[in-house]
Amino acid sequence: MSQVNVEILIGKLATDEEFRGRFARNRIATLAEFVARGHTLTLCETAAVLGTKVESCEEFAAAIDPRIQKASLKEAR
Repeated sequence: MSQVNVEILIGKLATDEEFRGRFARNRIATLAEFVARGHTLTLCETAAVLGTKVESCEEFAAAIDPRIQKASLKEAR
């Protein structure tokens, strides 16, 4: 069942600008928040996600049609 949670996490990183920004600023806290909301990740999956380049997430997000993006209205910090 954990693979489903990895797919949800990757989807959020790709389509949710605010979530992606939190991940870029503090990966561990963002993953802890994700898990606290009921998602599970194995240690291997957690390590793999923590090793993901934020730039890769940004590039992938930029390639996705804006109609399926969740834009943030908050100011960047």
